[in-house]
Amino acid sequence: MTLKEKIQQLPDKPGVYQYFDKNGHLLYVGKAKNLAKRVKSYWQFTPKLCANPQLSLRISKMIKQTVSMDYIIVNSEHDALILENSLIKQLGPKYNILLRDDKTYPYIYIDNSQEYPRFDITRKVINSKDITYYGPYSVGARDILNSIYDICKLVQKKSCLKSKKLCLYYQIDKCLGPCELPISKERYQQEVTLASQLIKNKKLLLGRLEEKMEFYAQELRFEEAAELRDTIERIERSQIKSEIDFATNEHYDIFAIESSEKRAVVVKIFMRHGKIISSSHEYLQLHEGLDLNELYSRALLGFYKDEKPPITAPILLPQSFEDKELIAHHLTKVFGQKAHILIPQRGKKKDLIALAKLNARELLKKDRETLNVKILEELQELCQLQKIPNRVEIFDNSHMSGVATVGAMVVYENAKFDKKSYRTYHLEAKDEYSQMRETLTKRVESFSKNSPPDLWILDGGATLLKLALDILESNGINLDVIAISKEKVDAKAHRAKGNAQDILYTKEQIFRLKTSDKRLQWVQNLRDEAHRAAITFHKKTKLKLDQESRLLSLHGISAAKIQKLLNHYGTFEALKSATFDDIRSLLNTKDAKTIKNFYK
Repeated sequence: MTLKEKIQQLPDKPGVYQYFDKNGHLLYVGKAKNLAKRVKSYWQFTPKLCANPQLSLRISKMIKQTVSMDYIIVNSEHDALILENSLIKQLGPKYNILLRDDKTYPYIYIDNSQEYPRFDITRKVINSKDITYYGPYSVGARDILNSIYDICKLVQKKSCLKSKKLCLYYQIDKCLGPCELPISKERYQQEVTLASQLIKNKKLLLGRLEEKMEFYAQELRFEEAAELRDTIERIERSQIKSEIDFATNEHYDIFAIESSEKRAVVVKIFMRHGKIISSSHEYLQLHEGLDLNELYSRALLGFYKDEKPPITAPILLPQSFEDKELIAHHLTKVFGQKAHILIPQRGKKKDLIALAKLNARELLKKDRETLNVKILEELQELCQLQKIPNRVEIFDNSHMSGVATVGAMVVYENAKFDKKSYRTYHLEAKDEYSQMRETLTKRVESFSKNSPPDLWILDGGATLLKLALDILESNGINLDVIAISKEKVDAKAHRAKGNAQDILYTKEQIFRLKTSDKRLQWVQNLRDEAHRAAITFHKKTKLKLDQESRLLSLHGISAAKIQKLLNHYGTFEALKSATFDDIRSLLNTKDAKTIKNFYK
């Protein structure tokens, strides 16, 4: 069936459609209330099938590359929205906009039903009517919580009340000691009220911390003063300074987007109890132009996900967008109450939007000053990459004679290493090829939760490059891959060998660049970080294995038998969960008893 015939036979039902290029690569995923009507709007059927001349430049370019399409029928437009969002996150199509900031933000909470309540941190709704939430916090939640316990005389730990005895916290005047002393609820509530005021009012909290920092400095307790200084900086980092004060208990979530030719930034500001408590932002690369409707949809779907937030607030936006009502309907289901998406035209709410847009413009300006786009653009041109590699994942494996075999993935985004996104893997494979296959397969399996990047870089040659491309293709994912390996000198590829030069491999070409080439140095820097992460994790794993091997040896299990067990089970964790009969079949009854008793 030709593309034209397939389009003309589309059903008048809700669903999701996918466009593919001549190589079978996914170009675009879209949703539709009516598949036939939506998809046909992209095309002009006479005198031949071509792009509708009324399309935007971005969509017109995409349609010109489209040679085939697939579609999935669903029950409703809402179901289409959810499926579309899931496919975009998992497959990262070329012409869709992908936001990666899908983490949940922490809240500080207190359970008022307890006799002596204490504050803690959560990221989810707790099933109790007596919970009070404060947040969300983009950064600094733990610092705020620790500061509260440093200033207020609250029950410090969950286990404190169970002990029924006064502890060190009472001795250093950081707890009233209700575990043993007859502290009235009214007296304890005074401390809770003070803590609540400090959480709500960062200015008041920071003032108390600064007083304490100055006291430590005057007492020559410089280490403690430095710790407080760092705490203050982290708490300040999450907030946008503003004179806007509603003098009420109103809550708002504010979203704003600003863009340049190649970059955009999404700013999120959270107002609670009439005051701005925190903010966050996310950059994204504009590979094929900007679609504000899609970007606002992705931002709201990505932030709220499918879980009710501890605090639901009206959403303020600077402008409306095509899917506004559909997103509001979805969020109403998620919140369990009506979701309000507002476009303020005047007053303080309009001022909040203006503040968000101002900060977005400043972030975009700062981004241009710090991001080394030139090298990325030159690498894109050299290696014929589909996108400027703003987010890169780099892989390496490490082992010692097949022992403590591990894989590591490091992440480079927005011109710096994102260490919170690093991942390490315990591997069962023994050879380099199988180890890389196992590592990459594990990563692909997590794409539905953590979207694919713009580029993969592998520590290896052409064989591993082909392996990666095959894995991606078999999972329907179109992603650029670069491999980097040492040129062999005297049949060996030594990292420290002076004459050995690095070679870059892409799907189409092999590059032997000069050692002074900035593009090569950029890839080398990323490869070296992955190598460092893999070796560090290998050493940690090997140390743990050695310690466990020594303990088993002390219980009479020989080194040869330990190696036999590891060859069979792969890890000590797997051995620990093995049955008595399984171990006995490998060794003997006596050793099986020894091992099972050891792990008890």
